[in-house]
Amino acid sequence: MNKEDSLYSIYVQILKEELVMAMGCTEPIAISYACAKATQVLDHLPDRIVVKASGSIIKNVKSVIVPHTNGLKGIEVAAAAGALYGDADAKLEVLSSATREQIEELPEYVQNTNITVQHIEQGHVFDLEIHVYYEQEHASVRIVDTHTNIVQIEKNWQVIFEDKTTSLELKADHSALIMKQIWDFSQTVDIDDVKEILDRQITCNMAIANEGIHNSYGANIGHVILNMDSDCVKTRAKAYAAVDPMQE
Repeated sequence: MNKEDSLYSIYVQILKEELVMAMGCTEPIAISYACAKATQVLDHLPDRIVVKASGSIIKNVKSVIVPHTNGLKGIEVAAAAGALYGDADAKLEVLSSATREQIEELPEYVQNTNITVQHIEQGHVFDLEIHVYYEQEHASVRIVDTHTNIVQIEKNWQVIFEDKTTSLELKADHSALIMKQIWDFSQTVDIDDVKEILDRQITCNMAIANEGIHNSYGANIGHVILNMDSDCVKTRAKAYAAVDPMQE
């Protein structure tokens, strides 16, 4: 594939869009991010939170550990963490700056805060609304299509931000992802065009793999595979790919 080919630039752009930094599984982090943003707008710690989410989000968040929560799971935990100590400016790393003291306060906040979850279907596979309340005040954030694509913000039931252009319209054309062309790109790409993206990805993936292979998580599939033949490069590759410290 020639660098001057329009497909070449599309593929590079897809890599830039898809390989972004995120702490933990992106669905619960999106909830934390939306709740952190709504709390920022509200300018108070919420005493009530309503999470409205499409089915794909509810399914993916239900049993996933939320990072920086001492191993807690679920939609309510993700929302509460975002409200209590989320940094909205950090987007998908929204919980990265949490202190030990804040994390220890989370279970009590979850227990004492009215947090409800509602299923919505409004024409988007990924559709999330967070409504936060403090006494008589209200703020809300809606995210659609991608995990940080805020399309509406309200303060006290007044719209203060609205973007009717969906993020999908601005993204690279994923219909270009045809196997033959992907293979062609992989064989001809100028490494300098993607080196920064891939180096960051390799660093993150190896850190995750090492954590999973050296500690006990879930069914320990990585350990099982590795014990089959730890001297074989293929076996080691399979073992490192199989570990998942995001799950219990």
